[in-house]
This record gives sequence, structure tokens and C-alpha cells, in this order.
Amino acid sequence: MSLGEHLVELRKRLIIAALAIVVAMVLGWILSDYVWEVLRQPILKLAEDGRNAQINYGDVTSAFDLRLQIALFLGAVIACPVWLYQIWAFLAPGLTRREKTYGVVFLGTAVPLFLSGAYVAWLLLPNIVRLLSSFAPPEDAAFYNARNYLDLALKLMLAVGVGFVLPVLLVLLNFLGVISAKSILKSWRIAILVIILFAAITTPAADLLSMFLLAIPMIILYFIAGGIAWLHDRRKLKGEASMLAEYGIDPNEPLPTED
Repeated sequence: MSLGEHLVELRKRLIIAALAIVVAMVLGWILSDYVWEVLRQPILKLAEDGRNAQINYGDVTSAFDLRLQIALFLGAVIACPVWLYQIWAFLAPGLTRREKTYGVVFLGTAVPLFLSGAYVAWLLLPNIVRLLSSFAPPEDAAFYNARNYLDLALKLMLAVGVGFVLPVLLVLLNFLGVISAKSILKSWRIAILVIILFAAITTPAADLLSMFLLAIPMIILYFIAGGIAWLHDRRKLKGEASMLAEYGIDPNEPLPTED
């Protein structure tokens, strides 16, 4: 396939993906009121606890922009099977049969893990809002900008969702032969440090509970990924040893060298 044909194919895939997101945005618009009602619960809970806390819309178009942003986010999530398939359909012709199998498994695992991470972030959001709002004197009124508050919630869910997908990426790289299970498990100290730093950056520094609630499942996922990679490498080595044995070659015997 020539470069021009590749570009035409890429344009076709991008158009289909964009149309799918636009269509899904219609459903996202319908659900936006419900989603916003759920996201603003931490602020309403502050008001129920006696704080003068309110969500503030800075200008006339803020409410409309807010719903549009929620609809776009939901549209991208709802349409993810379509646009992920378009990416896959564009890349698949250049992949081997084994790489295609690994890619399908990766996509099938990454989507639910991303959604699980977003759900964990949603569970952590009330603790984060309560902690950050506690720095303001209780007698002062707290007016939270609606757009900024939504950005905080969506970025938190996006960051945690991506964090949950990274262990699956490690498994994919192992299956493709890029990284070994030994390297993954040997670097566990560095991995735990990076995960804790990521959790500390994602959550407020003073909210240790939320930080550990986020870090613990990510650490567990990392070691699960290392275990899967170890099993894969072990099976691969056994397969190579069996193949060498069929040809009468001892895998422990050093290869002959030329004098």
C-alpha cells in the first residue's frame, strides 16, 4: 500500500471515529444532567454538613459549556469500542497473527480496567473535596467554579483510569518480547515508588487515606502483571527447550565457537 493510500485509509478511519463520537454525544447530552448531579454530590454534602458551599457559574454560557463538556466526555467513553476498533483496523494489516491476538486481548482488558480506574477516582473524589475545602475557615463562604470543579473531576478520573491500564501495557510489551518478566519483577521497588508518587500527585498531599486507596490496587495490578509475564516467559522457555530437544540439542550446552 502506497503512502497516499495509507493517508486515505487514515482519513476514513478518523472520520468514522469522529462520527461515532458525535452520535454518542447525543446520548451523552441526555445523560449529562444525571452525571453532573452525581459529580456535584460532594459539594452538596458540604452544604448539608453546615458549610456555606455552592457551585458558581461564572457567566451566562457556563452551564451550556459544562453540559457540552460532559456530553463530549461521555460520547468518547460510549463510542470507545468504535474508535478503538478504527485504530485497530488501521494498524492490524501491518501486524503478525500473534501480534493481532495480543492486541485484541490488550484492548479487551484495557477498557474495563480504565472504567474501573475511573470508578475508583469517583469514589475518592468526595474525600479530596472534603479535605481541600477544610483549609478554608468554616465561617467563610465557599463558591466553587463549576467549570474548574468539572475539570478536576474529569482529570482525576482520566489519570486514575490510565494508571490502571499501565500494568496491562507491561504484559503486552512482555508478550511482544520487548521486556522480560525478570526486568518487571526486579524493578518492583522503583515501580512502587513511582506508583506512590503518582498517587501523591493525583490526590492531595495531606489526604493519605485517598493516596493509599489509590496506590494499593495499582501495586496489586503491577504484581499481577509481573506474575502473568513470568508465566509467559516460563512457558516460552519450555517451548524453546522442547524444540531444541527435538533436534538433539542440549539447551544448557554452550554454542560452538569458531577457532
